[in-house]
Amino acid sequence: MKLYDKENKGIKCLLCPHGCVLQEDAVGLCLGRIRKNDKIIPIFYGKPSGISIDPIEKKPLYHFFPGTKILSIGFLGCNLKCQFCQNYEISQTNDKVTYSLSPNELLSLMQEKNINNLAFTYNEPIINFEYIFDVFKLTKKKNYKNVLVTNGYINKEPLNEILKYTDALNIDLKFFSNESYKKYTGGYLDIVLDTIKICFEQKKHIEITTLIIPELNTDEKLIENIIKKLSEISPDIPYHLSRYFPAYKLDLPPTGIKQLEKIKQLFQKYFNYVYTGNVMNKQNTYCPYCQNLLIERDIYKTKIYNFTNVCSNCNSKLNIII
Repeated sequence: MKLYDKENKGIKCLLCPHGCVLQEDAVGLCLGRIRKNDKIIPIFYGKPSGISIDPIEKKPLYHFFPGTKILSIGFLGCNLKCQFCQNYEISQTNDKVTYSLSPNELLSLMQEKNINNLAFTYNEPIINFEYIFDVFKLTKKKNYKNVLVTNGYINKEPLNEILKYTDALNIDLKFFSNESYKKYTGGYLDIVLDTIKICFEQKKHIEITTLIIPELNTDEKLIENIIKKLSEISPDIPYHLSRYFPAYKLDLPPTGIKQLEKIKQLFQKYFNYVYTGNVMNKQNTYCPYCQNLLIERDIYKTKIYNFTNVCSNCNSKLNIII
């Protein structure tokens, strides 16, 4: 897929809504794409900054093959500039040591480690679109499960293309207004909402995460306005509310536990599955219809009581892939 086009003043990147117009050897806002020989290409194709084997719950994905392991891989750069980024050492730079790993070598690594799930995560994966696309085509042939942990800030055409090979996504929804999105990330809420809708329409497993930051995204009227719209897409989308701690350029007090729980109660009015992250308590999954315990979680230790997507107690259908 061609992700650039010629313009009078240069070559325009078509990957994300920023639409960077680049001269020869210029790097895009994301720090991960460069114009070379009248093409825009990923700087870090086959050059990850980190690889690890994680519990799948760490992505976080609570309803997608719970209790399994996932190979996580990240690169450098990001197309948003979040002032509170928790991975800023890799997302806000392109000057770090990287490794060498071709798509075929990554597939071989998964086979060697006997891992069937793969996640592109840590930094924003979509800026390395070409590499992910090549890898996902290989892993899909092996019936492995492909995951994106993403900010959702991508144009519709490349999104539709990568979704052909994607099984699940955790999408980071950072604020509940375009004004706050623009001020603190450089992006727009509407783009992310469109991404969520498209992924759902294409029947991909979606979970959403919001980092709850005191004073910045805790206005309950703004929250309710957006989560009403999201719940109309589906009230069964698992929603993760994560506790903020100071990071990068933002030095506000950590989110209070009581405030986090209050916001969780607001989300529970609209969503059947709401979890809190960065807190030291169990995040169990219950049937939303009869409160039957389905999955018990203690940090990343997972015990599954219900091994189908139908509740063993009331026979209700559940949004859980096991």
